Amino acid sequence: MSRIVVIQGHPESRPGLLRALADSYVAAAREAGHAVSVIDVSQLSFPLLRSKAEWSAPAEGDIAQAQVLIADAEHLAVFFPIWLGTLPAVLKAFFEQLFRPGFAIGEGRGRNPFTRLLTGRSARLVVTMGMPAWLFRTVYLAHGVMSFKRNMLHFVGIQPVRSTLIGSVDAMNDAGRARWHARMRRLGRDAA
Repeated sequence: MSRIVVIQGHPESRPGLLRALADSYVAAAREAGHAVSVIDVSQLSFPLLRSKAEWSAPAEGDIAQAQVLIADAEHLAVFFPIWLGTLPAVLKAFFEQLFRPGFAIGEGRGRNPFTRLLTGRSARLVVTMGMPAWLFRTVYLAHGVMSFKRNMLHFVGIQPVRSTLIGSVDAMNDAGRARWHARMRRLGRDAA
């Protein structure tokens, strides 16, 4: 059984498809016996980082609590919508706060300027968008998701990172929603 942290990255707390999909993932993971913690970014209180000094200081409050959960996790499942081609600003701000020196990266040795402190963890990104997923993937090269994977998650050692892109959510019918819920239940059950 795995220790999973689900990060609900939708800035709005109102019910919607993304929140329902995360709920399906969480329920199936718990039913399969995995230990699951949920971090809902819309419910957290933290300031934006405005300097290197702020970023280098120890985390406090909600961010420090999130660090405790993630330090114990084996797998992260991050649910978020695409806004203007990438993750919402509040979710990026959360990860900037979270991935501080001493928690996510350490001092390097020799030619390496830093060490990755969050190795041994995998992640699944579940991403919703209004445009067709194939369009985001082929025309836009999924740049917002790829940047998040490479420049944040891989940077601190989280690998592998797999993505599930769910497009055309505004036009999705009930049968389409049911298929995605079934897929989230499989991913949750398998801690994938």
